[in-house]
Amino acid sequence: MTILEFAITVIMISVSGVMAPGPLFTANVAYGIRDGWKSGIKMAYGHTLVELPLVVLLGIGAISLDVLPQFREYISVLGAISLFVFAGLQIRTVYRKYSSDQLPRHGPLFMGVLLSALNPFFLVWWFTIGFKLISDALTMYSFIGIGTIFGFHIWMDYAWLGATGFLSKRGKSILSAKNYKIFMIILSGVLVYFGINFLIDALPL
Repeated sequence: MTILEFAITVIMISVSGVMAPGPLFTANVAYGIRDGWKSGIKMAYGHTLVELPLVVLLGIGAISLDVLPQFREYISVLGAISLFVFAGLQIRTVYRKYSSDQLPRHGPLFMGVLLSALNPFFLVWWFTIGFKLISDALTMYSFIGIGTIFGFHIWMDYAWLGATGFLSKRGKSILSAKNYKIFMIILSGVLVYFGINFLIDALPL
């Protein structure tokens, strides 16, 4: 796999999670109404303070576990199953309604940390799907792979949270509710596609 192919894989798998509605997104919209894109950047930075150490620790764990027989096969199967589950959850999530009428009590930086560290879906994603991607990155690029996958992933958080904060202040939405649902359902299909690829990767040649 070339670095371009790996970047596309990471981005396509990550984007559905980045753009999913949830507590972090809802809080960002609430702050954005008042502070615009700056609140989105602050919230993304708070998210980074949780995500970067987690990715580094998972990378160290992947290096240690790589000596176990059939480790990569097990991780591929786990990652595939997780992608299928997240695809289903993604479709269900887009039909939920989230209210952003009330501004959270704390600042966006603190809320970025809190809503990331206490988000079970965020943690499960990294311990399953993310762990598979980290393992692949380490295989291709050694320890530098940890920084590679993090770089391909984290910029989307800043772009999405910054953009939604900016547009919230102006009373606009990036996509209509209907088109947003269609877009997220398509992304769920992409997750299923990569899940199948993970399974193929786990099969013995």
